[in-house]
Amino acid sequence: MSTPFAGAGGHSPLKLEFPQSLAVYDEYAAAQRTVDYLADNKFPVEQCMIVGTDLKRVERITGRLTTGRVALGGALSGVWIGLFVGLVLSIFADEGAFATIVSTMIIGAAFGVVMALVGYGMTRGQRDFSSITQVVATKYEVLVEHKGAAQAREMLVGLPGALPDPFA
Repeated sequence: MSTPFAGAGGHSPLKLEFPQSLAVYDEYAAAQRTVDYLADNKFPVEQCMIVGTDLKRVERITGRLTTGRVALGGALSGVWIGLFVGLVLSIFADEGAFATIVSTMIIGAAFGVVMALVGYGMTRGQRDFSSITQVVATKYEVLVEHKGAAQAREMLVGLPGALPDPFA
């Protein structure tokens, strides 16, 4: 049985052989800079991995939802779907392609408005705002295979701030 993302020979590119922690950073850019420094110094970086840890779900509120905004969003979504359907149908039509596209866009807009308002009505005011959600890491750990860990640590001595201060 193969693992997800398995490459040749059933080996997953997302796994390391006996990984060891090289360093932990507060920012992704610092972890990336560390791996880039190792690459510049001819370290076999295919033995490295950057892992985001301590995940948080962040939701940024983008605005208040009103019936008008919901209807407008539904109409716009419906227009796009109608445009796509109209383009597909116009391929098979002998004439009147423009009329077919415009009519499917209008029907799509109407359908989109109805579906959006029905969905909004079903929430009964429990979520009257729009938002963007993202999962972010608060720490970034650079892992390296055990066979190259000592060499990587020796190389990073030459990069100021690459290894966290053990006395901090």
